[in-house]
Amino acid sequence: MKRITFGWIIVCLLAANCFCLSAQSSDKKAQNRVIKVKTPARPAGQTDVLSLQCDPIPTVRVAFIGLGMRGPGAVERMTHIDGVEIVALCDVEQKNVEKCNAKLVAKGLPKAKEFYGDTEVWRQVTALPNVDLVYVATDWVHHAVIGVQAMKEGKHVAIEVPAAMSMQEIWDLINTSEQTRKHCIQLENCVYDFFELTTLNMVQQGLLGEIIHGEGAYIHGLQPYWDQYWKNWRMEFNEKHRGDVYPTHGLGPVCQAMNIHRGDKLNYLVAMDTKAIGNPAYIKEKTGRTVENFRNGDHTCTMISTEKGKSILIEHNVTSPRPYNRMYQLTGTKGFANKYPVEGFALDGGEIDASIAANHENLTAHSFVPEKVKTALMQKYKHPIAKDIEEKAKQVGGHGGMDFIMDYRLIYCLQKGLPLDMDVYDLAEWCSLIPLTEISLDNNSAPVEIPDFTRGGWNKLDGLHFAQ
Repeated sequence: MKRITFGWIIVCLLAANCFCLSAQSSDKKAQNRVIKVKTPARPAGQTDVLSLQCDPIPTVRVAFIGLGMRGPGAVERMTHIDGVEIVALCDVEQKNVEKCNAKLVAKGLPKAKEFYGDTEVWRQVTALPNVDLVYVATDWVHHAVIGVQAMKEGKHVAIEVPAAMSMQEIWDLINTSEQTRKHCIQLENCVYDFFELTTLNMVQQGLLGEIIHGEGAYIHGLQPYWDQYWKNWRMEFNEKHRGDVYPTHGLGPVCQAMNIHRGDKLNYLVAMDTKAIGNPAYIKEKTGRTVENFRNGDHTCTMISTEKGKSILIEHNVTSPRPYNRMYQLTGTKGFANKYPVEGFALDGGEIDASIAANHENLTAHSFVPEKVKTALMQKYKHPIAKDIEEKAKQVGGHGGMDFIMDYRLIYCLQKGLPLDMDVYDLAEWCSLIPLTEISLDNNSAPVEIPDFTRGGWNKLDGLHFAQ
């Protein structure tokens, strides 16, 4: 009897061991199912540009390249910032350059040097000796190439979203910034929206606890705007590419709240999309052309997992008849914040101090706090940089003022020689969804690795901190 019992024990141990080996094998197989994306070695002599500080520039001389849609507004906003000289204006269309110069003259400012005529004229601008900052607002496919050349020519560069459309462009921008020690910032205005800034301050003050999940979106029917894109470049990109081709508005604010590459990092993503209906129908209606293989689906969803066990959902839809929705949502262990379609906060009752909670009932996390409580919270946790510039930002405008805060902060940090609020690794992480979601979708929604664009420095910084 003892021998039988002992034998069974051995059998059970062997079975358990086999089960463990099988489980480990399954884990390895699961890891192997993630599509790997190459991270090129850092070239010899380069170091990262985390918290990069450059010499102060008391008067920032700015050259603008791209004056079709976003560019003119940027020129206008810069005229309201002290210590800025607009020295060059560039666009393929002569009329766009002349209109912007007329604005400068009307304000009593010196006329900027004009460049126009073709898609290569920008190279004359990046070569100018009297420029500190090149501000790029062209079509998407020219963003990265102009940014790289501008840094090589000794300029800091600010690039409209999305700043890079491929992994090659992303690594080119990173390597050039590290080589030249020049700032390369993506002009992501949504991180400066008043709600996002206030919520970021709440997160950093611990009001929402630990953030475990975030959501972001760009849902905006572009039918009234497609014709405004020079030579139809935006629709053409959607026709030829699949995936979330405009992810940064939704992803940027969530990544800041989660301290991405400042203590956590994005690990991998999985993307799913619908078939393409709306945009091919629009092309047929407007031009009569039938598109048989329009690449980008009407709606794309991307799930992201982080190193610290957080999750992110990002959505993209520019064709469906839905109300505008630039979702920004954070789920924390002690609270919840949501923007679009309803803006509000839900908090554990214990997290609201007596001065805010006075005369209000039912302060639970099962519903949004009352409007008066929300107003009090927005005031109490207003971000310091918003306090300094809020009134002027609302007067100057630009998506309610957030565009002006973005430009103001860029110039302020350059003038003071401070690290910028966003760096080239933010640019890389937020833009990487463009090529990586396409890989996932083309491989039946397979998980795809998101590289560590800092190449080992993702936990060197202790959280996000805006320099003052």
